[in-house]
Amino acid sequence: MLYIRSLAFNFAFYLGLILQMLFWSPFYFLAPRHLAWFVPKSWSRTSLWLYDKIANTKSRIEGVENLPEGSFILAPKHQSFWDTIAFFPYLADPLYILKRELTWIPFFGWYILKMRMIPVDRGSRAKALKAVMAATKKELAQNPRQLIIYPEGTRRAPGDEPAYKYGIVELYSQLGVPVVPVAHVAGLYWPRRKFLRYPGTIHARFLPPIPPGLGREEFMQRLISATETACDELLVEAARTDNPPLPPTAVKRLRELGALPPA
Repeated sequence: MLYIRSLAFNFAFYLGLILQMLFWSPFYFLAPRHLAWFVPKSWSRTSLWLYDKIANTKSRIEGVENLPEGSFILAPKHQSFWDTIAFFPYLADPLYILKRELTWIPFFGWYILKMRMIPVDRGSRAKALKAVMAATKKELAQNPRQLIIYPEGTRRAPGDEPAYKYGIVELYSQLGVPVVPVAHVAGLYWPRRKFLRYPGTIHARFLPPIPPGLGREEFMQRLISATETACDELLVEAARTDNPPLPPTAVKRLRELGALPPA
């Protein structure tokens, strides 16, 4: 049954993406940008509804009261494709930094360009960071937008050792806006590089914002401590309630936390 549900959801998910892009294209490309956001946000909610009804996996997101008004940086843990679609419906005008190659995909790339996302050429990291900083400052100066950036860059397995990159420190220091960490363990249910979708409840939490103006080292320590502490709590909760299959990284971390007996 797990394989059938997973296969059915994956089919419905990608079919829904294609059909909604085609159906909504006239409205999306003709409407002002602030109205056109209805389309991707609706797709996100529809996808999570399908995830619940087909794969039997619910999404519970709390802490919305921690989202500030105006511009800020949203800094989610990155474990799954789920965390790339689940949060932007809660934001007024989200802004992503993404690979330039994504803008070359027919329809999908055009949708990205409509929303004035920031494409980056990742060939030279120093050059890319400078270009991203300039483009982000320009966007935030024109409109109050919410920059979504994954501090660890690439997806990591639940419970894995944290590997935060320095890019978010530079953005925090130069943009002068709050940073909202986001904790979750979605990788237990929607694993990276796998088509299986495990049932249960993905619990995510917007954490209290880190105010602007802190020193770089203090900011990084607060970001890591807040995010990882909350992720540990959610990992223990998931292991005790939904009991999804635990990857070796999660088992190791649960043992370190005393939530599982030693090997």
